[in-house]
Amino acid sequence: SVPAGSIMAVVGPSGSGKSSIVSLLLRLYDPDAGFITIDGHDIRDLNPYWLRSHIGTVSQEPVLFSCSIRENIAYGALDPDAVTSEDVYRAARVANAFDFIQAFPKGFDTVVGEKGVLLSGGQKQRIAIARALLKNPKILLLDEATSALDAENEFLVQEALERLMEGRTVMIIAHRLSTIKNADAVAVLDQRRVAECGPPAELLGNRQGQFRRLMEKQAFLQEEQQRALL
Repeated sequence: SVPAGSIMAVVGPSGSGKSSIVSLLLRLYDPDAGFITIDGHDIRDLNPYWLRSHIGTVSQEPVLFSCSIRENIAYGALDPDAVTSEDVYRAARVANAFDFIQAFPKGFDTVVGEKGVLLSGGQKQRIAIARALLKNPKILLLDEATSALDAENEFLVQEALERLMEGRTVMIIAHRLSTIKNADAVAVLDQRRVAECGPPAELLGNRQGQFRRLMEKQAFLQEEQQRALL
């Protein structure tokens, strides 16, 4: 259960079913067993288009189109034709994207190429965040949004994500456990089932728990990477 306005993080090893949750919530397919409700309504009874119009997503590999940055950001709005330039600029500023966009010779009219090939990973993410801001969704799904970024880009994207999350119900599918520091609760998946669920501090306090083991494993791997650089 995810209370309205709260942040739920979902963690677990590869193949545990984390990303499947996003597909189920967006009704890309329906569950074989059990059900999912939003405000007490079974999502199978909701129009998929209406449902998706109220859910914003930012993923590890955002979908960008071979058109201008302005058009890519406006694509997130319910009525893209009604979006003004000021709306796009405002969203870009909040998403930490305005400065790098303006640095291009054509600014917001820069064509990004197929799948945003002209942009770095961090730049793609920030455009995706600006797009989500224009959509103004009630529910936000972050699917491993910072897992492929370097430290500088992760900071800029994480700062933008925190602004985007304000006042929304958020589910974070986390690969880097550092991205869940603001979560109200954490669900630990194992073999496509919820093995643990509770506040992060409470789960960390359980020395035999899976969340504690995941945190310790990641800390160990980070130490090994730092030693390799020395």
